[in-house]
Amino acid sequence: MTADQLIDLLIARLLRDHGGQKHKWRKIVGPVQIYARETHPHCNWAIYPVGSAVEIEMVEQLADEVRLNRPFVAELRKPS
Repeated sequence: MTADQLIDLLIARLLRDHGGQKHKWRKIVGPVQIYARETHPHCNWAIYPVGSAVEIEMVEQLADEVRLNRPFVAELRKPS
């Protein structure tokens, strides 16, 4: 799974569970931060949502749930 696919998954679940508009959830979720597996062996991604306290809580709860099944996203390799 790539970071973009992870964002799409999170947004689809947020829309299904809470409704709203896709572009609003995309802004709230924000980008995925990817870390090296060498330094983060249990999960190599994080998100830092922005919005109201309620919106942030919804996103963080979903991220925790998704993280259990998808702890790793593919790291983008820089072209050599």
